[in-house]
Amino acid sequence: ECPGQTFQARKLLLYLRSSLAEDGEDILLEPYLKLHLKSEKEQHWRPDRYVYRSVRSMVEGELKAGQVNFSYRTDSGCRTLLRLHRSLLWLKMMLEGLSKGPDSEGRYKTCPFSLPRDAYKVALAPHHPWMLRQAAEIVFLALPDREYFLQLVCVKKQEEATPVLRIIIQALSVVHTRTQRILKKYDMLELP
Repeated sequence: ECPGQTFQARKLLLYLRSSLAEDGEDILLEPYLKLHLKSEKEQHWRPDRYVYRSVRSMVEGELKAGQVNFSYRTDSGCRTLLRLHRSLLWLKMMLEGLSKGPDSEGRYKTCPFSLPRDAYKVALAPHHPWMLRQAAEIVFLALPDREYFLQLVCVKKQEEATPVLRIIIQALSVVHTRTQRILKKYDMLELP
């Protein structure tokens, strides 16, 4: 627990780990979606209101119902999931950068400049139009510094942050890999 802050790395890990289906391949939607909801009460979100239990069941259900179109954009859970999936990759890459030690000259990669920008170029920029990529460059300038991100995981020094960040990165990697496999299997990775 990190007193005095809303974000808790422990809760993030709990949701990531509880989203892993026992079959070793699927992702359960209820704990996964709680990662971005402020609260179930505020969002009027109840698990019993949704038909889909997992990523696989949602993909298969929407394909069967014709809710996914590969030629033009449609409002579908699969398309929204794909956006979330890409954002998860961005977060994972950013945390990987934060977990690394200094370079040969003793300097760390910096926030808000190189870490988020480098991750964005790989994970999100290829899927964004030019205008949005330019807006992202402005947003990077407004991001807080490295120390702020370290405080989010309740540490003060890099030596303390690295093991904590690696645990989070591992959990993010498992969720990302499972989701990637499902999306790839059903050709969902390049939805318009």
